[in-house]
Amino acid sequence: MKLLENKTVLITGASRGIGRGIATVFAEHGANVVFTYSSSVDSANDLEKELQSLGVQAKGYQSNAADFDQAQELVEKVLADFSTIDILINNAGITKDNLLMRISEEDFDKVIEVNLKSVFNLTKAVQRTMLKQRHGSIINMSSVVGVKGNAGQSNYAASKAGIIGFSKSIALELGSRNIRCNVIAPGFIETEMTAQLSEDVVAGWRAGIPLKRGGSPTDVANACVFLASDLSSYITGQVLNVDGGMLT
Repeated sequence: MKLLENKTVLITGASRGIGRGIATVFAEHGANVVFTYSSSVDSANDLEKELQSLGVQAKGYQSNAADFDQAQELVEKVLADFSTIDILINNAGITKDNLLMRISEEDFDKVIEVNLKSVFNLTKAVQRTMLKQRHGSIINMSSVVGVKGNAGQSNYAASKAGIIGFSKSIALELGSRNIRCNVIAPGFIETEMTAQLSEDVVAGWRAGIPLKRGGSPTDVANACVFLASDLSSYITGQVLNVDGGMLT
């Protein structure tokens, strides 16, 4: 059963990792997929072809979600090409981890800008369209670190906690127009980035998770499908932890 037939989704930062997984699963559920990437042109082209082979419309746009004007321009281009945006998934994010005593102002500001300001930029950019349509689902990617904090990640934790507060506020503002806004907080998700860690480190992470495994991008994508579809039509302002029980 295709839960997102004829819906159009905009996903930021989807050329690899969790974003790529979300794009693929959404296409399998019949959604037309619009995605952004910053520099991975070849990966973006490959993903575009892969999604189109699943029988949906798909297009990648090189755009910096952290730039307010670029976000506005992106949405204008997407509406010209696809005429609607039903679902927004704010997934773009970076890390610049360090202890507070070593972290630079530049590294703090950059993480806040890419992880948190991008969510403001894109949400504001799609708001008018969703208000006009009188429907929409906005899904913002936080992290278990945004819920509980983590030593050496004060900038990342602050950005991801900020996403939760922002999302709950937007849920309250836009709920009367049938626009929902929810948060997904992934735990230890195994992607190309975690593949660079040593097997001992990964095994340590897995041992501390009640389900005794890392999550996959598909695990996160399936949660996104639920929050994007009519299955969750009475759910807004919530944080869904996709973490194998880490925060239990």
